[in-house]
Amino acid sequence: MTQQSHPLKTSVLHYLMLIAGSCIAAFALEKILIPVQIMDGGMVGIAMIASTLTPLPLGILTICLNLPMAWIGGRKLERSFFIRTIAAMAIFSVALEVFASPAFHKITITEDKLLATVFGGVLLGLGVGLVLLNGGCLDGTEAVAILISKKMNVSVGQSVLFFNVLIYLTAGALFGLDRALYSMLTYIIVSKVEDFVNTGMQQGKAVMIITDQGERIAEDIYQTLGRTVTRIKGSGLISGEKSVLYCVITRIELSSMRKIIEKDDYSAFMTVSDVTEIIGKHIKSKDAQLQEKE
Repeated sequence: MTQQSHPLKTSVLHYLMLIAGSCIAAFALEKILIPVQIMDGGMVGIAMIASTLTPLPLGILTICLNLPMAWIGGRKLERSFFIRTIAAMAIFSVALEVFASPAFHKITITEDKLLATVFGGVLLGLGVGLVLLNGGCLDGTEAVAILISKKMNVSVGQSVLFFNVLIYLTAGALFGLDRALYSMLTYIIVSKVEDFVNTGMQQGKAVMIITDQGERIAEDIYQTLGRTVTRIKGSGLISGEKSVLYCVITRIELSSMRKIIEKDDYSAFMTVSDVTEIIGKHIKSKDAQLQEKE
């Protein structure tokens, strides 16, 4: 019963996060960026431009432009990704209409373009990042870009950037160069926040230690940090056989790791590199293992 309910709970949590991310992104657009005519990129950006030139509501334009792109790109990708993308786009479009309704007309965040760019970009990046982190996307351009990256030697980021530059140039011609520049700054902020949501929250440090005293240092690390290490046999050009210890730790644990390596009775040196994501069954601290067993 527990094993069957666990995937269901995980799936429900993913969809709740998709809803939250879609609503946050819609709020950032409708209540912060749109009032000062700052554009988003992708198909949403095209919908925003079209909504200012026509009487059609942004929510309707967004879903109408996004669905064909999502269908083109998503049908070649995983079925779960396609389903979650369609769900996220539908929620996003509905949320745009809700926030544009008279009930929310009195809510005004800021009329300052720079504040709108920064805080609107942060909120939009948070919303988009949550959707991506939970297996969907809000813009059909990204789905097509993923498909292009699988067929051509072009990254997803390069495809999206090229498409967005065209949109911002169009926005600059229609609404003024300053709006295009603010929109490009918003895009940069959104990208950084989106990356942080997807990788920064899971970022750790990979530590590699070269030493003659591998067994002692490995035991010291385990007793101090509760972390196990992977031991690899190595050989120096001059110094001969060495032990190479590999361990993934959190950023908070890095200072404790330095103190271990800097002990006077240890002959060792350490390199540290960033780890953006850990996939699989990583050996955690002793306390974490005991909690999982309970």
